[in-house]
Amino acid sequence: MDRTDIAVIIPAYNEEERIGPTLEAMIAYFSARPESWRLIVVNDGSRDRTLEVVQSVARDRAEITLIDSQPNRGKGHAVRTGMLAAQADLLLMSDADLATPIEELEKLRARISDKNPVVIGSRPLRDSNLEVRQPLWREIGGRAFNKFIQAVGVWGVADTQCGFKLFREQEAHDIFRRCKLNGWGFDFEAMMIARDLGLTITEVGVRWRHMEGSKFEPLKEAPKMLRELFRLRLMGRAARLKIPEGRE
Repeated sequence: MDRTDIAVIIPAYNEEERIGPTLEAMIAYFSARPESWRLIVVNDGSRDRTLEVVQSVARDRAEITLIDSQPNRGKGHAVRTGMLAAQADLLLMSDADLATPIEELEKLRARISDKNPVVIGSRPLRDSNLEVRQPLWREIGGRAFNKFIQAVGVWGVADTQCGFKLFREQEAHDIFRRCKLNGWGFDFEAMMIARDLGLTITEVGVRWRHMEGSKFEPLKEAPKMLRELFRLRLMGRAARLKIPEGRE
């Protein structure tokens, strides 16, 4: 995989309807810019035509890399796979539904630096713009959950779960080679590890819109995520920073 200025990691599970338009929007955005770029789509064991759609778009675009990860293991595994495969100065994690438009990258890029190597999109900040809000019960639950994550795991970060995060390459690799969660809890795990490493996490308000068809089921996944959060806190810094065998 050739080295580029920026790489975008896109985890995809059963996204046959949305991944094509998302890739086209990203291609149009980056093609108008002078920097070199790569889109890394990690197909997380999809059972629909996601793989075929990405292959069709990638056929004429050398900038698209497809990683077919089988079987389905979870979003955390897909993001980690893409992050550790990427070779670029900057690594952006972006959801396949483009809930945060790719143009919002400019806000994150403006803040990233040696002193601010982790810059994440955030929805509850004063300058955030929620263009399409979630159902009220889901929004209230999400904010309460984020408050709980702050209290137990990542103090001072208002939104660990927004799927739009920018990292410098070295810091991204330092974080994700230590991540162990394959499921939805990987976001707060990554932020906890960033803090353990002494890295500054900078939040930036972004445009965001609720997209129908989310794979996240709060009532099913939240209890598991809470158990993972407590387990991460109880295991302590040394255990969180331990690199699994084979990733050194």
